[in-house]
Amino acid sequence: MELTIIFLREYLESIDIDNHLKSTLYAIANGAILVQEKVDRLSIDGHTGATGDINVQGEVVQKLDELGSQIFLDCFRTSQSVSIVGCEELENPEIISQDPNLCIVNMDPVDGSSNIDVSVSIGSIFGIWPSTNLNEITNKSLLLAGKQQIAAAYVVYGSNTIMVIATEKGVSGFTLDNQCNEFILTHPIISLPDSCTYYSVNYSNWDQFSSNTKSQLEELQKTSSLRYVGSLVADFHRNLLKGGVFLYPSGKLRLMYEANPLTFVMKKAGGSATNGNENILDIVPKELHERTPLFIGNTKEVNKFTIG
Repeated sequence: MELTIIFLREYLESIDIDNHLKSTLYAIANGAILVQEKVDRLSIDGHTGATGDINVQGEVVQKLDELGSQIFLDCFRTSQSVSIVGCEELENPEIISQDPNLCIVNMDPVDGSSNIDVSVSIGSIFGIWPSTNLNEITNKSLLLAGKQQIAAAYVVYGSNTIMVIATEKGVSGFTLDNQCNEFILTHPIISLPDSCTYYSVNYSNWDQFSSNTKSQLEELQKTSSLRYVGSLVADFHRNLLKGGVFLYPSGKLRLMYEANPLTFVMKKAGGSATNGNENILDIVPKELHERTPLFIGNTKEVNKFTIG
């Protein structure tokens, strides 16, 4: 069947969402195209490896981490649709505007940094909140519960480059056409399959798992196949399309720019997420770089890991 060509801009114009949100999502798409260009030429242009710096997370900063952060920040500035950005690579938020009508963004500009140099799929993750109830934009403006999000998006730079967008209208996927540098609608309606085909977990952390997590994993491995890439966004994307659950019980993942955005996507697609005690979207953050355990995917399986 021949694909009906619908570009991302046409899609965004066709759905009933705020103009600032449309502009923010299109800014993410523009940034993703630029990041993909860097990914394609990493070794050629000498952008592999570390910068020598340590970020606020205590992690070694990769050159692409730095490039990705700057690319997306520049795109948000140009869009004039974003007031403030929280970023994994920045200790403090980037305040762009005091306009209370704009969007608030938390982002992980390059997820899966440890896989950059070995050509394994990496990605970008974005949560989007409204700032309309704020009298002043400050560093604390980003500390909003996930349930207050109005949209979320992620990009996978893999066998092809795909951008997935979730709004109140649902979840859709767009594939980058490198010939025209445009994202084209290829997955009009993404719904999580009922069956849990896969599960993703880092078994090297087994000794840190609770007894409940261990017992539920032992049951899960009887019915589902293990798939673990080590890039959160890549594992999440496979499980979203094929049915599955991603588990990171040790509390390493970041609430604001990893767990919250992906939970918003998963919920709109028919799944759910928990930290083991409560719904991820209900957590009121205490600080920007807060970490959390994460169990996300098919609700039936996710509920087995919830003990609260």
